[in-house]
Formats: sequence, structure tokens, C-alpha cells
Amino acid sequence: MVSFRSTSGEGPSVSFREALFRGQAPDGGLYVPESIPPFDPPGVRHASFAARARAALGAWLDAELGTQATAALCQEAFDFPVPLTRLDEGTWLLELFHGPTGAFKDFGARFMARALWRLRNPGATVTVLVATSGDTGSAVAHAFSGLEGVRVVLLYPAEKVSPLQEAQLTSAPGNVHALRVAGTFDDCQRMVRAAFRDTALTRDLELTSANSINVGRLLPQISYYVHASLELAAALGEVTPSPELAEPLVVVPSGNLGNLTAGLWARRSGAPIACLLAATNRNDTFARYLQSGRLEPREAVPTLSNAMDVGDPSNAKRIIALHQGKVGALRHEVVAESVDDTQTRRAIRDTYVATGRVLCPHTAVGLVARRRHARFRPAILLATAHPGKFPEVVHEATGEEVQLPEPLRRALGQRRDPIDVETDSARLRELLRSLS
Repeated sequence: MVSFRSTSGEGPSVSFREALFRGQAPDGGLYVPESIPPFDPPGVRHASFAARARAALGAWLDAELGTQATAALCQEAFDFPVPLTRLDEGTWLLELFHGPTGAFKDFGARFMARALWRLRNPGATVTVLVATSGDTGSAVAHAFSGLEGVRVVLLYPAEKVSPLQEAQLTSAPGNVHALRVAGTFDDCQRMVRAAFRDTALTRDLELTSANSINVGRLLPQISYYVHASLELAAALGEVTPSPELAEPLVVVPSGNLGNLTAGLWARRSGAPIACLLAATNRNDTFARYLQSGRLEPREAVPTLSNAMDVGDPSNAKRIIALHQGKVGALRHEVVAESVDDTQTRRAIRDTYVATGRVLCPHTAVGLVARRRHARFRPAILLATAHPGKFPEVVHEATGEEVQLPEPLRRALGQRRDPIDVETDSARLRELLRSLS
């Protein structure tokens, strides 16, 4: 059985279930695996995405949950397509936006919601507390909406999410409460961290998190790294992939670094990945860490790729722990690039002119970063959100209107008024106790 421990190195090891329900370790650290189980991707070369996910996650969870439970979680959570499409001669897009909220966060949120539901104590009410810079909150709201015995509290920064993202955050049923914070995403994260440090509050409300600080949200993302490598091998016509083709560069638009952490775990578990490229916007804390070896968080600044506007990325702790604090070891697995808004707009425009494809701003950040490493052939770029979620950005860059999928159109007509709060951790704790 895979056990988890705090990034601080303190405290006992815990099971997946305990890490799932705690969210964050009592000492303030994040849970990381004590060991990463090996997995053989070719064994599911011709399987569906859900079957590949079951095999990949089974290496982590079967010993604790049982094979049938892991299979059921994957079948229920991953019921949408995950296509790999070619963008140009050396670049492939893994389209992660075909879930119900149009973003890659659907993978982790849907799996986690079903795991919490199945594993919770009978009759208990669990409170899920989430800070979001955009897509996480809507994915969590949809995944948990209507589940008896679970209530969700979302914190998001005022005027720093798109109108459609805000509509998704505020259109969920009554067990989901949206709090609009007069501050940045980093302020939201600080308030959430303070709530988890309140041991009485955590105990009384059975408080857990659905941010990528929760291993139950992060672990399922391993599945699409495995899927991508197998789809690429099939697309290139390789029956037995050569080492070069079996190990692509994988480009990861990066903010709070949960997606990058999952990619590193997938690589260590056996997914054939040559290197990971972390593509950040102007909020380049991680890119600067790779250069200097010093983690120096800064206040987040707003950009077009707002879900990546994170100045103090939580999952940096996990990445540093994985490499035992040795930045030189990390540089063998990860490179990073920082991209500004002008470059982002140009990438959206140029891609549309050249191919007719429309990218969301986060994926465009990844494409700019990929172009700087053109020597890597092939490369898989994670397309993290549907471009229709950012109509103003897309229209400015291309002059075109993007057709929204039906779930996104429906959200616009169902939004409710959020609860406005200041950046006050004590006030948040009061609200958590009062919300029903």
C-alpha cells in the first residue's frame, strides 16, 4: 500500500483515505508519497482512457481501496473524451477540456468528489474548502454539486476571473457557496491555509480541501500523462516505440504547480517522458527558482492566463521534497519558461491564422514556451481549457467568436450572487461555521 507523509518530514505516515480527508497535514505540510509505485504503460496500449487511468492509479490505490473500487471511480469520473490532436509537425495537443466545465481540473475534481463520497463516514457532513484562481472552483462546484453530506465553500479573487468563470463558480446548487474575496488568489490561499491551521474548526466541520494541495485532487492527473504517451505512440505508428519517440517533451501550463507535480509523479512511475517544460506567465516564481535555487514568492500580478496567476505556488513544496531540496536534480527533469501577455496574444493569433485552431490563453503560454525548445521532437502540449471560456481574449486576438459548449452556455443563465468578503481569515472561520 502506498503511504503518504508530510513534506515537512514530521508526523506519521497516513493512508490515501486519511490524506484525502485531511487535505493538508496537521503540521501545515502537504502529503507526498513515501514511495512512487512502478507502472507499465504498454500493458494498456489499446485500452480506453478510463481503463488506462484504472491501471495507472491502481498501482497507487488498489492495495488500499481494492481493484473494483478503483475501477468504479475511474469509470464514473472519466466519462468524456481525451483526444490527442496534431498541431504541427513536432507538436501535439492533448485536449483536456472536454469535461463538463471545459478545463483539465475536471479530472481531479470528479475523481476526488467520488472518492470522498464513497469513503466518507456514513451520516457525516464534510466541508470542502477551496481557493481558486478560475477553473479549479468551477470544476469542484460541478463535481460536488447536489451530493448529500458534502458542502463546498469556494474562495475566488474579485475581478480576477473571467465572467464565464464567475458564472460557473456561482451557478452550482445550494450545497456550494461562492465567496468573492477583495484580493488576489494568494490572499485566498492564505485564508484557506489559516482555516486548516485551526484544529478545532477542522475537526468540527470535517474540513478538507479540493485544491491541488489535496492528494486526492492531484493524483488522478497522472492518468492523462500515461494516456498521452500511449496515444502519441499510436499516432506515430509505433508498435514498439523507440526511446526517442516514446519519450516526448511534455509542456505544462503552470500556476500552482499541481499539474507539474502530477507529471513528475507520472514520470517517476513509468510514463515515458523525456522532460517536462513548465510554462508560466509573468508570475514566474518557479522559473526563477529553477534558475537561482531560491524559492522567492512574490505577490501575484493579473495576466490573460488568469488561472496561472499564482505568486506563491503551494505545490512547490512537493516538487522540492521529491528532489530532496536539490535544485540540480530537478533541472534534469524540468525546464521552465516565462511568457508575457503580448506573446500570449500573438500565439493565439498566429496559431489561428496558420491552422484555424483557437487556443485558450493558458495553452498559448505553453505554445510560446514550446517554441523556445523546438529541438525537442515530438512534444505534447497540455491544452488545459476550452477557448470559449475566454471570449474577450480570443476575440481580440483573432476577431472570431468561439462557440461555447452547452454546459458553459447553461452556466451563464444560472449564476447567483456570491458572498463578498474581505481578506480576513477570522471572518472566513466565522462564515464556515455559519453556512449550512
